[in-house]
Amino acid sequence: MPLSVPETRRLVLAMREPVGRRTFRLGWSHWRRAHQAVAARCHAARQTRMRGEIAATPPVTPALPIAGALTEAEWLRIQPLLPPQQPRTGRRRHDHRPILAGILSVVRGGGSWREIPVAWGKWETAYRRYRLWCDTGLWPRILAAFADSEREVSL
Repeated sequence: MPLSVPETRRLVLAMREPVGRRTFRLGWSHWRRAHQAVAARCHAARQTRMRGEIAATPPVTPALPIAGALTEAEWLRIQPLLPPQQPRTGRRRHDHRPILAGILSVVRGGGSWREIPVAWGKWETAYRRYRLWCDTGLWPRILAAFADSEREVSL
C-alpha cells in the first residue's frame, strides 16, 4: 500500500523519537500497510464474486492432489492412533482424514496453512488440530506410522 499523507506525517514524527520507540513505529507502519493490502485484495475479490464475475486472483493449487491424499493403507495405519471422532462430551469433531490430508499438504509442501484446499476443511481447524497433536505427543507417533510407508513426512 502506498503511504498516505497522515502515515507519512507519523513516520516523520517517529524519526524524532528514541530508537526503541522509532523501531516500534516503523514496524507497526509496515504491518498496518501489509494488513491494509490484504484487506483491499479480499474486498476486491468479494466485490467481484458479488457481481458474479470471475475472480481476479488465480486459485491456489494444493501441494497434494485432492484425490488420493492419503492412501487406504496409510489411513488404516494412522486411524487407530487418532482420538475418537465423537468425544465423550461436546460437539462432534471434523473428520480426521481430510484434516490430516491438509496438515500433510502443509508439512510436506512447506506451504501456508491458508493454502489448504477447501475440500480438506478450514485451515484454522487443521492448524489447531496439528498444534493439539504436537502438544499431546500424537504427531510424532503419526510420523512414526508414516515411517513404514514410502511417503516422506517430516516436522
